Amino acid sequence: MENVLGLLRVRVIRGVNLAVRDLRSSDPYVVLTMGKQKLKTHPVNKNLNPEWNEELTFAVVDPTLTIKLEVFDKDTLRVDDRMGDAEFEIQPFMEAVKVHMEHPEEVPSGTIIRKLVPSRQNCLAEESSIVWVDGKIVQYIVLRLRNVECGEVELQLQWIKVP
Repeated sequence: MENVLGLLRVRVIRGVNLAVRDLRSSDPYVVLTMGKQKLKTHPVNKNLNPEWNEELTFAVVDPTLTIKLEVFDKDTLRVDDRMGDAEFEIQPFMEAVKVHMEHPEEVPSGTIIRKLVPSRQNCLAEESSIVWVDGKIVQYIVLRLRNVECGEVELQLQWIKVP
């Protein structure tokens, strides 16, 4: 755990309007990659609007890394089908952590620290807010999947300070 700045908990909340990859539906799961760390959710059977509600935790060593998200359709007898991908930078989140963890008593709960807007340079489907909630930095993100006909994935980031 040397050189670890802290832990980034990523709650993979749900998928919305994901692509069909089987006969009428899909069995989607999410793979998140940050640097050499790779984590994945369980597959949700026959569901184009899956609710994962799974928490995956990365050890943050480099605050400039990007997290890559990939959605796959679980197949039993074949290679899993790709259902799109997206990515997001953690740098704005890490900047908010650095500034607000130094003086937590000065920030009232519910304070929006920063807003990120969708653009051609990111995968955001809607505005994303980094918020100070009950002594924690939290960010809600809706990512539009690329390289696929449709689909979005909702996430929540939370910082965990390592003593």
